[in-house]
Amino acid sequence: MKLTVNLGKDSYPIYIENNLLKHANSLIGEIFSGRRIMIISDDNVYPLYGQMLTEQLSADYDLSHLVLPHGEGTKSFQTLPVIYGALLKARISRSDLIIALGGGVIGDLAGFAASSFLRGVKFVQIPTSLLAQVDSSVGGKVAVDLPEGKNLVGAFYQPKLVLIDPLVLDTLNPRFINDGMGEVIKYGCIKDSELFCTLEAHSSFTELKEELPSIIHRCVDIKRVVVEHDQFDTGERMLLNFGHTLGHTIEQYYHYERESHGEAVAIGMYQITRLSEDLGITAGKTSLRIRKLLEAYGLPYECGLPIQELLHAIAVDKKNLNNRLNVILLHNIGSSYIHPTTSAFFSRESNYII
Repeated sequence: MKLTVNLGKDSYPIYIENNLLKHANSLIGEIFSGRRIMIISDDNVYPLYGQMLTEQLSADYDLSHLVLPHGEGTKSFQTLPVIYGALLKARISRSDLIIALGGGVIGDLAGFAASSFLRGVKFVQIPTSLLAQVDSSVGGKVAVDLPEGKNLVGAFYQPKLVLIDPLVLDTLNPRFINDGMGEVIKYGCIKDSELFCTLEAHSSFTELKEELPSIIHRCVDIKRVVVEHDQFDTGERMLLNFGHTLGHTIEQYYHYERESHGEAVAIGMYQITRLSEDLGITAGKTSLRIRKLLEAYGLPYECGLPIQELLHAIAVDKKNLNNRLNVILLHNIGSSYIHPTTSAFFSRESNYII
């Protein structure tokens, strides 16, 4: 399956296919005519897939690689000098290529390094986690975290190619399958009630496996259309952040050491829908459907924090524009909207536990 993100000169193809990694070389050759390639990966992924990729590419390119520690803690400014140093040592130039081989952390981090090194080096996304395959590898958002919040320093920098091989998920820790399902459920919530119903009709990820390529395709296609309409995240693209305002603050509160991204977003989706139902601006029982689906796919819906603990981080959320906080809410399943408000949306009940 092939999709194309149509962004003029920044357009690029996305391939979704089982066993795609076994012929990545030919697809990379279609978009890259340079000589040197740097593969950036982590210590979980590279031992599994780095050699396969290296064997294909080494006949045609001068290859080097950098293997970083896995985990959200790596996605920081402290890691950037390490990457820049490796790129310099490998003599990577603006005519060369960076490949991000890994999950969302590696994709965001390698992409940001690519956007800033020599004012821009071409890069390819090869996502190896479900979350990265259905969401973060597409759309060109690249970033690093600050202590004050997640993804607060970043860029819009589109890849030249995205290669998605669903079979690599067979080696993924089950927790991070669940993690990725948080983003899959998000797409059903915001844009596709039929996808949500498909997920409801199954009781686990294992039951979905035969349909997985088509489910990934549906999520990516939704994101493709949204990104084409709003590349720089000032309007419709904000809908993709459903659950993220609370989710990011939960991740930060626990220093990225407790809830994973997908787990935190799951909590955020349920809790913000519960709040909007209380205000009468989301259809009743919507949060109940979300909660049941989260439970079916092994995702949390609460974290036990008083909402007051999160208000400072909410105040610096990236969706604050013109002194207004844009939160993403649902009319009902499959229909989302941007709700301009302030942090008072979250603070009206000081004892609210999420």
